[in-house]
Amino acid sequence: MPLRFGLFVIGDEILSGRRSDRHLSRVIELLRARGLSLGWAQYLPDERATLIEAFGRSLATQDVVFSCGGIGSTPDDHTRQAVAAAVGRKLELHPEAAALIAARCAELGQPDMTTAENRQRLTMGEFPPGSRIIPNPFNRIPGFAIAHHYFVPGFPAMAWPMVEAVLDSEYTEHFHAEPMAERSLLIFGTAESAVVPILLEIERDFPGVRTFSLPSLGDGRDGRIARRHIELGVKGPPERVDAAFEALRRAVQTSGAEFLMR
Repeated sequence: MPLRFGLFVIGDEILSGRRSDRHLSRVIELLRARGLSLGWAQYLPDERATLIEAFGRSLATQDVVFSCGGIGSTPDDHTRQAVAAAVGRKLELHPEAAALIAARCAELGQPDMTTAENRQRLTMGEFPPGSRIIPNPFNRIPGFAIAHHYFVPGFPAMAWPMVEAVLDSEYTEHFHAEPMAERSLLIFGTAESAVVPILLEIERDFPGVRTFSLPSLGDGRDGRIARRHIELGVKGPPERVDAAFEALRRAVQTSGAEFLMR
C-alpha cells in the first residue's frame, strides 16, 4: 500500500487568526517535489485533551504524520505531554536532547545548566521514552519522533528544514514510486449535478483513476477565466489517465456543453 501522509498544525493563534498558517502549503510542496502527496491535514488548538485524542487516533494508523507546533516549554505548549499521554508513557529527559540544549545555552553565553532559566530550557528535551531526536539546524533545540510521527516546532524556519530532512533520510525509497498524472478541461453553462453521472462512469470504467470537479463563480478572483465554469478532470496512473481523459472529453462533447481544453 502507498504511504499516506498527514499533517497537524497546532496553535490557538492559527485558529483565532492572529497568525496565518504557512505549513500546509509548504508541506504539500515538499511532498510533491518527491512524488508524494498529503492525504489529510488538521488544525488543532492548544488544548491537551483535544491533542491527546487526535494523537491517539493517528498513532493507531500507519500514516506518516508531521506535527508543527506546541513542543516548547511555555504553559500553552502541550504537544509533548499529549503525545506521552497518547502512548501511555511519562515524559523523561532525552540525553541527546539535553546535550544539544546545553550546547545551545553555551552558545548563548549561559553554560551553567543549574540556573532556573536553563532548567526550564531543558524541559524542551523531555520526550516520551523511546523517542528519536529530530535535529534542528536553526538553534539546536530538537524535535522528536515516535513511531511514524514527527513533532517539530511551529516556526517555519525551524520546521521546514526538519520535515525535509526526515523525508530525505527515512522515506527516499518511496520517492516517485507511484507516478501520477492529471488532465482536465473547462466546461461552461452546465450545472455540476449534470456532470456527476459522467464522472461516476469514468471511475467505473477506469479502475485506479479518480475524477474531480472544481466549480468557479467566474468572478476572476481565482485568476482564471471570468465566466462561471467547472474544471473537470481525471488523475491517476499515467498509463490510464490519457484514455480516461479522452472518455471524459467525448462524454462532455456528446452532452453538447461548451468546453475548453486545458
